[in-house]
Amino acid sequence: MKVNLQEDVLKDHNLAAKYNREIFRGNQTLVINLMSSPGAGKTTLLEETVKALAKDFSIAVIEGDLATDRDAERLRALGIKTVQINTVGGCHLDARMVAKTLPEFDLDDINILFIENIGNLVCPSGYDLGQHHKVVILSVPEGNDKIPKYPVMFRRTNMTIINKIDLLPYVSFDVEEAKKDLEAINPEAQFKTLSARTGEGMEEWINWIKDAYSECAKQ
Repeated sequence: MKVNLQEDVLKDHNLAAKYNREIFRGNQTLVINLMSSPGAGKTTLLEETVKALAKDFSIAVIEGDLATDRDAERLRALGIKTVQINTVGGCHLDARMVAKTLPEFDLDDINILFIENIGNLVCPSGYDLGQHHKVVILSVPEGNDKIPKYPVMFRRTNMTIINKIDLLPYVSFDVEEAKKDLEAINPEAQFKTLSARTGEGMEEWINWIKDAYSECAKQ
């Protein structure tokens, strides 16, 4: 006898994502989920983003790592509320983890919440955290093969950022090739290039966040 099992194994997770989304919407808090492989520069980009936005916006961070709170301490040093999640081996954050941190924030007073996900180009792509936008960061030392090799990640994001463009003279990376690869699998996604270290391209990224916040505040 054949038995069909159709229960959604992510049912609880999806309910948590819905719960998070409703809370964020009710508080008009813009939420951006940052993803990348380890070492792509998420935390440095986040530090420079906070510095650029802190005068005009109240910002907070959920920091995800397998272990330690080193990145969280870097962000706390900027004077922003940062809550650490250690997955102790888990390769991604999920909506339930995020939901458990929300009572630690005064979301009424937070304009923008960044979620820095675990460094991984596979696991985080499939999990809705209740965010408004998913942004994946790819650094030029990683090479041109990452977008075609990890299509699920890049297909499910709203934006791809090419970081560390100050290293382009020293590595073999073709920006136009990366842009074409992204257009082939996700033509709706935005594509930006920048260097968090030198500041090149940061203004366009910051302006995008400001526009995204304006849209969030209208909802």
